[in-house]
Amino acid sequence: MTEHVVVLGSGYAGTGAVKALEAAGDGDVDLTWVSDVDHHLVLHESHRCIRDPGIREKVVIPVEEIKSPGTTFRRGEVVAIDATDRTVHLADGTVEYDYLLVCLGSRTAFFGITGLRERAHTLENIEDVLGIHEDVTSRTAAATATDPVRVVVGGAGLSGIQTAGELAELRDERGLHIEIVLVEGLDQILPGSDPQLQAALRERLERRDVQIRTGEFVGAVDDDTVYLEESVELAYDVLVWTGGITGREAVADADIAKDERSNRIHAGRNFRTDDDRVFAIGDCALIDQPGNEPAPPTAQAAWQAAEVAGRNVVRAVRGQPLQRWTYDDKGTVVSVGEAAVAHDVSIVPFVDIFGGFPAQTLKKAIAARWIRDVAGTGRALRAWPDM
Repeated sequence: MTEHVVVLGSGYAGTGAVKALEAAGDGDVDLTWVSDVDHHLVLHESHRCIRDPGIREKVVIPVEEIKSPGTTFRRGEVVAIDATDRTVHLADGTVEYDYLLVCLGSRTAFFGITGLRERAHTLENIEDVLGIHEDVTSRTAAATATDPVRVVVGGAGLSGIQTAGELAELRDERGLHIEIVLVEGLDQILPGSDPQLQAALRERLERRDVQIRTGEFVGAVDDDTVYLEESVELAYDVLVWTGGITGREAVADADIAKDERSNRIHAGRNFRTDDDRVFAIGDCALIDQPGNEPAPPTAQAAWQAAEVAGRNVVRAVRGQPLQRWTYDDKGTVVSVGEAAVAHDVSIVPFVDIFGGFPAQTLKKAIAARWIRDVAGTGRALRAWPDM
């Protein structure tokens, strides 16, 4: 008997899972794909649009180019999940399911910092990214060398570093008067990563005239000032916040085991939750792994998990044993404008860290491979020059 499988979300996890389900379903699955947008965003390259909004068409892929004709797409905002009735409630209706794969991603965490949510740009969707470009460039009309537009980027993880690098590229390409300040509450940029990588990224950012302030947490924000610890006041014209993620409110009342503070769903190594009919992957999930830490909330982890999760949902439909998944860290590649730094990349043995043309090419190849996998070689080739 055909079972109705519903996938929620069109990020890396949701998009990859849809492709895996289509490949493995073989007539046993009636698939519905639900998202609040009608496209997939190549999020880890969306920062390119801060410099050039024209890149939008390369990183925004319509769902019709991704899904097979047999998959039903339903556009709608998920507002609640009723696991008892096996129903997903949307802002404009409901969708019933036999099996559910939750891939809703995350939302920006503001940590209760006064004024931050109301005043900061975020990087959750393509409109956010284009909004940063518009806000920064519109303010440069009145800027001068002695009174530049100051952009403060809060959070020096991958998103913050790549945002700062792209702002520097925008400034230098157009000869704009922009001052960039990258603020991180912990003592190093890209916290928790290898010191060699941290040092290489810091060197490239500083070479691009990005000011870096570490060890200073944001305490509050008003219309023109970021208040740091030790009573430090940092004036700004444009504020971008990349300081953390949390789960979606749509699952807050769902009868599924989750972290009550963040609403991220607990899932086993086979992606099944405590409800046998509900699976979860991507940033919205805390996926068990060997050791004490869950799988990281990264694009790389979502790509890997999606393939196995799609197959596991089909296995559940067929009453077959589920596969256990272990995250395989294949290394890190970070862009700083047109430059890039690669670290601990498995395809380059005996070299811990490298930059230059090889790192730039590898960064392009990673994006192009994903685009090829979900939307075909032609689209990947068109995107290649801008990645």
